[in-house]
Amino acid sequence: MSDTLSVPPTTGVLDDLEPREVLRWFESLAGIPRGSGNESAVADWVVDFARSRGLDAVKDGVSCVLVRKPGQGGLEDAAPLILHGHLDMVCEKAEGVEFDFVTEPIRLLVDGDFITADGTSLGADNGIGVSYILALLADEDIPHPPLEAVLTAMEEKGKVGAGQFDTSQLLGRRMIDFNWITDKEILAGCSGDVTFTVDLPGEFQAVPASHSRALRLQVRGLRGGHCEFDIQLERANALQILARAVQAVADGRDVRVSDVVGGAQNNAIPADAEAVLSLLPGDEEAVRAVVADLQRDLAVEYDLADPDVRVELVETAAVERSLSPDAARRFTAVTLLIPHGVVRWNLHVPDRVETSNNLGTVRPTDDGLRLMSTITSALTSRKHELFDRVKALVDLAGGGARIEMYGLDAPEFPYRPDSELLAVASAAYRDVLGAEPSVEVSQCSLELGMFSRRVPVADIISIGTELHALHSPAEKVNHRSVARVWPLVKSVVSRLG
Repeated sequence: MSDTLSVPPTTGVLDDLEPREVLRWFESLAGIPRGSGNESAVADWVVDFARSRGLDAVKDGVSCVLVRKPGQGGLEDAAPLILHGHLDMVCEKAEGVEFDFVTEPIRLLVDGDFITADGTSLGADNGIGVSYILALLADEDIPHPPLEAVLTAMEEKGKVGAGQFDTSQLLGRRMIDFNWITDKEILAGCSGDVTFTVDLPGEFQAVPASHSRALRLQVRGLRGGHCEFDIQLERANALQILARAVQAVADGRDVRVSDVVGGAQNNAIPADAEAVLSLLPGDEEAVRAVVADLQRDLAVEYDLADPDVRVELVETAAVERSLSPDAARRFTAVTLLIPHGVVRWNLHVPDRVETSNNLGTVRPTDDGLRLMSTITSALTSRKHELFDRVKALVDLAGGGARIEMYGLDAPEFPYRPDSELLAVASAAYRDVLGAEPSVEVSQCSLELGMFSRRVPVADIISIGTELHALHSPAEKVNHRSVARVWPLVKSVVSRLG
C-alpha cells in the first residue's frame, strides 16, 4: 500500500532517527497545522491515511476520527482493543517569534537526544502518541486484536471532542491511551477536570480627550507550563500580575483600560499578558514609578519560580474606547480573586495534587472580556465545590458578570489494582525493557474517565514517552525514548489474545 498522502512536504529532519515507522508519521503531523479547534485538515489526512490502506475511517462534525482495523497475526477473533490519542496541540510561541499556527507547519529541530521546535511548542503532546497509533494501523505484520483507533479533537480545550464523540460506535471494552509523558511509568489512574468561562461586560466608553498619553502595559518573560504537571511549581500567572499592575496604577488615578489580552490556552499557565492604559499626561511619571516598584517586588517574590518575570510600559498609539472604570475594577477584582495554583494536596497519595485551578486566558469579546480557566481534581465533588466557590465570587462581582462551564465535565478514572491490561503491560515492560515499571496514579486529567463512564470501558492504561515542557515553546521529546517505547507497544498489543 502506498504511503504517498496529501501532506505538506517534509524537511527530512527526522530521516536518520529511529524508529522510522513511528517518527515518519510524527513529521507528517508536524506539517499540518492542528491547534485546538483547527483539526479539520489533520482529521481529513488521517481518514485518507486509513482509507488508502483499506481501513474503515469516519470523521465527525468536530473532527474526531474513528479508524477500524481487523485483527491480525492469529488475534483476529480476540476482543477489540481501543487505541486513543488526541489530534490537537497547544499553540505557544517564544517571545519575539513570528509564527502563524493556523497556516504554518511546525519547524522541527534535532538537538542531541531530543526533538524540539524552532521557537514554538512542538505538538509531541499528543503527536507522538498518535504516531504510535498510526504505525500500528499501517503495519501488516504485528499481531494485534481488532483495533478501534479513536483520535479526538479539542482535547486541549475542555475535551470538547471527546464530550460529543458517539461512543455507541465502539465495541471494545479495553483501551490503551498514549497521552502520557514518561516511559518510566504505566499510568493506571488519573484526575478529572472541568473548564469554565467568566464573561465580564465591558460597558465600553470613549476615551476622554484629556487622556492623551497611551502606554501598553506588558507582562513578559514568564516560564508558563502545563496546568497540571507544572501547577505545583508556584510559577507566576501573567493574567494575575497584569490585574495586579492595573489595580496598582489605577489606585487614586483616572486610568482607562483597553485591549486586555493574555495567555495561550486554558490549560497552559499564562506566560504573557498586556493591556493599553490611557492616562492623563501628568500621571505618567507616577504610573511608571508604580510599575517599577512592582517589578522590584516581583523579582523578589519569583526569584526561584519565575526569575525572568518582567512588567514593562511601552509607548503605543492612542485608542478610541476603553472599559468603563467600573468594568475595569471588576476585571481586576475577579482576575485576582479566582484561585490559581494548588488548592488542595492529596492526602491519600503523597506528593500529589488533589485539586488545582489554572486561570489560563483572557480575551476581548464584542461585549467585554472573557476569562477561561480549568479546574483539575481527583475528586468530582471537590471539583464542583471549587466551581461553586468561583460562581459565588462572580455573582458577588455583579455588573452582569456570568460564569458557565465549557466543554466536557471530565470525570476522574480511578485506579484498578486488578487491571488485566496493567498486568499484561507490566509483564511486557519487564521483558522488553528489563525493568519493573512504576504504576502511576496522576494528578493530571486525561480523557480516560470519560471513556470509562460512557462506553463503558472497564480496563484502561496509558503508555507514555519522555516529554518535557509541555504546552510551552521549550517542549521536547526524547527520540531515544520513542525507540524504547515502540517495541513495548508492539509487545503489549501482541499479547492481548
